[in-house]
Amino acid sequence: MTTPELARGAGTALWRQIAETLERDIIAGKVAPGHKLPTEHELAADFTVNRHTVRRAIAALAEKGLVRIEQGRGTFVQESVIEYQVRRRTRFSENIAANKREASGRVLRVVELPAEGAVAKALEIRKGSPVVMVERLAEADGRPLSISAHYFPKARFPDIADIYQRSGSFTQALIHYGITDPTRRTTRVTARTARAGDTQLLQQPPNKPILMSEGINIDTTGRPVEYTVARWACDRVQLVFEVGG
Repeated sequence: MTTPELARGAGTALWRQIAETLERDIIAGKVAPGHKLPTEHELAADFTVNRHTVRRAIAALAEKGLVRIEQGRGTFVQESVIEYQVRRRTRFSENIAANKREASGRVLRVVELPAEGAVAKALEIRKGSPVVMVERLAEADGRPLSISAHYFPKARFPDIADIYQRSGSFTQALIHYGITDPTRRTTRVTARTARAGDTQLLQQPPNKPILMSEGINIDTTGRPVEYTVARWACDRVQLVFEVGG
């Protein structure tokens, strides 16, 4: 990285000069997206200033969206936003691959519980009917992108959680039950304040909101097979809706 001598007493604050220098390096690609910047201590030594001056420069870059500050981990150059296409047939791995990223993730928990009002309504089952819920953390290039809760009526898909964990695909798990072409009936997106647990899992600042999407997938007869509630890291993804898609 560039560490030119600062113009002291030139009328431009030192923190601003540092921010401008780091911004030029980021734009020039001297620090790749996703890579970590030197620590505050290292930058302060390089620029011969105190850490408070460096901290103010980093905060200015964060306000511009050029870097992200992860508590306890450091400061990273912000990656480009993923364009996530929401279509009648929406598949996470295909969307991530289309953005030239690598999809990954892990199951956070699997539970059986009685369907509450919103879940029962979406799946068109009686309130209190048992449902299987699989909660999953999805990642792109190892960076958390979303936390999603997938609900399935247990009466129709009793072992779907086990099948999913063996195959790693909800599409394949539904195929096991003869659902070969599930499609999206509706998707609803809202913004809300992140809960503490979501903030930690998504690795984003506690004051940053999240996007929440609710989707209902149906079989070829129009019967709901899956209800999904996903919480998205809003600075890493852009949900794109295709008319007639």
